[in-house]
Amino acid sequence: MNTGSDEPGEVAVASDETGTDEVRSEQERALGSRAPEFVKARRLLHVSWQVGIFIIGLAVVVAGIIMLPLPGPGWVVIFGGMAIWATEFVWAQLVLRWTKRKVTEAAQRALDPRVRRRNIILTTIGLVIVAVLVGIYVWKFGIVMPWKIKDQ
Repeated sequence: MNTGSDEPGEVAVASDETGTDEVRSEQERALGSRAPEFVKARRLLHVSWQVGIFIIGLAVVVAGIIMLPLPGPGWVVIFGGMAIWATEFVWAQLVLRWTKRKVTEAAQRALDPRVRRRNIILTTIGLVIVAVLVGIYVWKFGIVMPWKIKDQ
């Protein structure tokens, strides 16, 4: 059995029958229910606990979905509901991990100097094109204020 690991965040596990060591990250070990042990020990109580967590998480996610078109932090509330579900359900834990990984990758790409330079250049070109089109329109048709429009 290997008691140490070269990688941070990794834990060595005991050898199986074939003699191979399996190394799993701490995140992989953390999958599953985070209910207290006395709840997990009783099947009916654990199922009731999971139903309660599901209902609370569902209420939070629905509130977030309602907030999407209305004023409020809709996406933050939705991810909060997912986090509530992730305390009990493996599928929600996997969705949250995937989401965190994608958000981190997007943030890294956005901070890349080449990408920032490209975005600034494209924005500047777009603004110049819009300014030229507005200038051509004003030159050709002029500016007519709404209070000076004549009845036809």
